[in-house]
Amino acid sequence: MGVFIMDESLEIIKRPIYLNRLLPYVGKNLIKVLTGQRRVGKSYILKSVAQYIKEFDSDANIITVDLEDFAFSHITDAQSLHKEISTRLKEGSKNYIFIDEVQEVENFDKVIRSLNLNPANDIYITGSNSKMLSSEMASKLAGRRIEMQVHPLSYTEFLDFHKKEDSDIAMTEYLRFGGLPYLVNLPQQNTWSEYISGVTDAVVYRDIVSRHSLRNNDFLQRLLLFMADNVGQLFTAKKIADYLKSQRISSSVVSVLTYAGYVEEAFIVNRSRRWDIEGKRFFEIGEKYFFEDLGIRNSIVGFRPHDISGLMENAVYNHLRICGYDVKIGVLSGGREIDFVAEKDGERLYVQVAMTVANDTTAEREFGNLTSIPDNYEKIVVTYRDSFPNSFKGIKTMTLREFLISKS
Repeated sequence: MGVFIMDESLEIIKRPIYLNRLLPYVGKNLIKVLTGQRRVGKSYILKSVAQYIKEFDSDANIITVDLEDFAFSHITDAQSLHKEISTRLKEGSKNYIFIDEVQEVENFDKVIRSLNLNPANDIYITGSNSKMLSSEMASKLAGRRIEMQVHPLSYTEFLDFHKKEDSDIAMTEYLRFGGLPYLVNLPQQNTWSEYISGVTDAVVYRDIVSRHSLRNNDFLQRLLLFMADNVGQLFTAKKIADYLKSQRISSSVVSVLTYAGYVEEAFIVNRSRRWDIEGKRFFEIGEKYFFEDLGIRNSIVGFRPHDISGLMENAVYNHLRICGYDVKIGVLSGGREIDFVAEKDGERLYVQVAMTVANDTTAEREFGNLTSIPDNYEKIVVTYRDSFPNSFKGIKTMTLREFLISKS
């Protein structure tokens, strides 16, 4: 499992979870779009695809454009991007075109659409802005693209990358440092936090501040701090606006929603809406935000023992999404909450997350909410370390480690 390493001389570690989804589309006249936060390994997954192509097509014409590389700094607009690629196309061969961080070029979609008209061109692009690569492209490239989001390493990938055995220590490291793939190249853990902090700054300032020409950076920093400090807590724009005002920072509900949207577009956080399980409808207000990478979350607010419950919930949410589930926050009558309602391929899974169910009060709350759901879909309670009892009225109990491995 893995990601390409920055130094080409180093071993390439594969990430089958993404390659297995992507390889069936190789050679097909569909634009392959990989989205995700910066530094999660999108470009290196494309490099592994290119390696795969070379193995079965010795005549393949591989064209790579990395718009973060200074070597391509001459590409400043759609025209220069088209010229760069057009001059490298090869007649009589299949052209495999890889464009990294394509959102750096304005009107890039026009170039992609033009190149895609030729069935000899097989196109792959990556980007770090969800709005630019999803909402806008959805209408312009409807029916001609497939999109896949690349996430930081799952727990099992983390173990594989770092050659670790599953253990409480490994789980604590995962909750603390997250899953940025390049950490494998930094064997000394005392350098990991510095690297993660650098990535955080790059994502915040490049993909939010610079892209949107923001002037109120203090507002953004306080908003990120609040989000990091309240992982898994109910989020309303008014609540955040009131908090920021208490910090003597001028804010409004509109500003909070706008800035939160920017943070989500940059894949720093993911928003999960509340869903009425019995009424089968979404609530109009109130949602929860979870960080795409726990290491980035901890670089913002610090790694603190009393945050374990929220980090657990964030890790379970992330894992469900890595496994391809659509994830919502469940709400039952009386405001009772089911942490996650996860759906995939017509199946549903209910998950409650708790530090422990060792005492009667906690067990009654966690199991009770699940037993009151009137269907027979799988239900699981995830605890930190203890998994007693193993089941209750058909509801499984699993430790966080067991869940993150068994649901891979």
